[in-house]
Amino acid sequence: MDFVAALDLPHAVAGLLVGTLVGLTGVGGGSLMTPLLVLFFGVSPQTAVGTDLLFAAITKTVGSGIHQQRNTIDWGIVRWLAIGSLPATILTLIALATVGEIGENANHIIVVVLGAMLLVTSVGLVFQRKLLNFGVTHPLPAAESKRAPVATIVLGVVLGVLITITSVGAGAIGATVLVMLYRRTPIARIVGTDIAHAVPLALIAGVGHWFLGEVDFALLLNLLIGSIPGVIAGSLLSSRAPDKLLRLTLAGVLTVSGVRLLLQ
Repeated sequence: MDFVAALDLPHAVAGLLVGTLVGLTGVGGGSLMTPLLVLFFGVSPQTAVGTDLLFAAITKTVGSGIHQQRNTIDWGIVRWLAIGSLPATILTLIALATVGEIGENANHIIVVVLGAMLLVTSVGLVFQRKLLNFGVTHPLPAAESKRAPVATIVLGVVLGVLITITSVGAGAIGATVLVMLYRRTPIARIVGTDIAHAVPLALIAGVGHWFLGEVDFALLLNLLIGSIPGVIAGSLLSSRAPDKLLRLTLAGVLTVSGVRLLLQ
């Protein structure tokens, strides 16, 4: 099968659009890609999540490599997150596949949780800058900082469950909470740490969905064809883009998508 025959233009364009928006705003691709696949392309929720997880693992591996070169990854925080998230991911996959009514109604559960996560993400987009500024200007006392590893493990558990079910959560929740927990750590290092942690999490969750028969590799290829140049273009244009307007627009889109999924 040659390249032209394999190319599915609508999906490649969707990848280009999502990649560009991710590059422009830094919003996690799962918040945009998964609802797009479900609502506009009619992909089943389980397949959309599984495909998007492997999509995220591949794209974030590239981003993680860049952050490693720039020394903007705190591997200690990554370790604490992974202690919570990786076991939670495996247990969530087992529950989705086997546990009574959960396995039978996995698509319904994914749609409901995904819709709720999109609403949370939209609120986060509106207030993210204020939260980040607060975290930077109000460092935690030393006594509270000592409890940060335990809170980080708990955050990892939450992210493991949410990302496995919906593919949404790392950028939307993870980075913001990490800023509040590690207020003396530069923002760039928090972002790099969040991306590095997302790679094994998305990979394990994505492979789990693959074993459950919930990954479309032809769809994955077409999304990557569009998204890689999109991320590059968006990143190059990000310094010139109206950040506040873009974030408010995205918040509105995610709110509409979340409500549609919940009503569905």
